[in-house]
Amino acid sequence: MQYWLVKSEPFKYAWAQFVKDKRAVWDGVRNYAARNNLRSMEKGDLVLFYHSNEGLEIVGIAEVVKSHYQDPSSENPAWLAVDLKPKKPLIKTVTLSQIKRTQKLAEMELLRISRLSVSAVKEAEFHIILQMADTKL
Repeated sequence: MQYWLVKSEPFKYAWAQFVKDKRAVWDGVRNYAARNNLRSMEKGDLVLFYHSNEGLEIVGIAEVVKSHYQDPSSENPAWLAVDLKPKKPLIKTVTLSQIKRTQKLAEMELLRISRLSVSAVKEAEFHIILQMADTKL
């Protein structure tokens, strides 16, 4: 199993809407590094759901329910999408400032390559985030 983080601006697609929808096509990614991360996602992988621009916090855990396929919002076969479903909200959200203050998360892609809308998360980082959130799977 691998771990990931996806970003969404709450005014465009918030965690609450994701939960209401029960499943989402994660499309519209137009960055090659983020696209490569989508390509590596497999069914069953776990995904941290991050509210970007406003909130700046991880709010929930999603699961990949369909591995990569051509992005339906583009005719270019280079662009990919995956399907995600909400798995669990975090008991306590984990803010970007908390992540920045946590030494064990200093190498997290969210901090190192902050422009990516889809980034890899190391297993240890994932579990530290869960611990910070008082959340168990």
